Formats: sequence, C-alpha cells, structure tokens
Amino acid sequence: MMRYLKMLVLVAVLSGSMELMAENPMVGGMEMFPKKDIIDNAVNSADHTTLVAAVKAAGLVETLKGPGPFTVLAPTNAAFGKLPAGTVEGLLKPESKGALTNILTYHVIAGKVDMEGLVKMIKAGAGKALIKTVSGANLNVMMNGPKNIVIQDAKGNVANISTYDVTQSNGVIHVIDSVLLP
Repeated sequence: MMRYLKMLVLVAVLSGSMELMAENPMVGGMEMFPKKDIIDNAVNSADHTTLVAAVKAAGLVETLKGPGPFTVLAPTNAAFGKLPAGTVEGLLKPESKGALTNILTYHVIAGKVDMEGLVKMIKAGAGKALIKTVSGANLNVMMNGPKNIVIQDAKGNVANISTYDVTQSNGVIHVIDSVLLP
C-alpha cells in the first residue's frame, strides 16, 4: 500500500512538472514565462541577443514592454547571421535607426495571433494569408506540410517558424529562422 501511495505521489509530481514545462517553453536555453512581457523574456534567450540589441538600438523596448497585445516573429542570432556580412553592424548604427525600425516592426503584428489563428487565416485564404505588420507592409503566411507554417517577406525570402506560441503577458512570440525584409 505504501509503495502504491509513493507511486501515486511520483506520478502527481511528474504530471505537475510536465504541466509547468508545457506552460513555460524553453527558448534559447531559458524558460519563458507567460507572466513576463516580450522584452523581459527575450533578454533571457541566448538565441536572441542580436534581436534584443536591435530592439534597443531602434528604441522599441518601451513599446514592446507595453500592453500590446503583439505577435512577434523573433529571428534567432543564426537568422541574423544569414544576412550579408556587415548588414547587422550597419543597421545597429545610430544613422540607420529608421531602416532598423522598419525591419523590426515588419516582424510585429498587432494583436495576439497564435498558431491556431494563423492556420485559420491560411485555410480561409485557400492556402495563403496576407498579414499586415506594424510597419504597414504585408507578409504572406502559408502551410508547408500539415504542421509547419512558413512566412514569405516582400523580397520573396521565406522563414520557417521553429517555435510556436511562446505566450507573453502582452502577446505571443513565434521564433523564426530568417530575418524578414520589407
């Protein structure tokens, strides 16, 4: 009987741990907390140091700490690494603030759009959805297989969403593998 009771307690503890893990996904090796805002979570991700530096350089920290809700398509450091040599360094210069802001706001959608919402938009659009970003420009969103969503920018470049639905207090983040260019 005691052994059975211990087994039940272990199962209950593990179930609770699994539930916590489901609520707090790992991004960049760090746990993301749904009660924190986009910035407070992003600064902890080792995979998003370039994005965080860019958001700071563009003066968008306070905006993305605001109430939102926002959907952020968050390129990883590796995504920024795909850009031509010197591009990131050039964009981080004060004289490039306008261009940097335009690129970063092209990665933000007003409102909270989770994976389910994206899939619904794609199905309603017969396989493709046009989404307006905060920059004012549009992105094309499509399915690539039954469970993968891809995003096409104005230049025809495609980004895959590698991590969906990272819930924030002021929106949601989807991690992407390429930088989108307006």
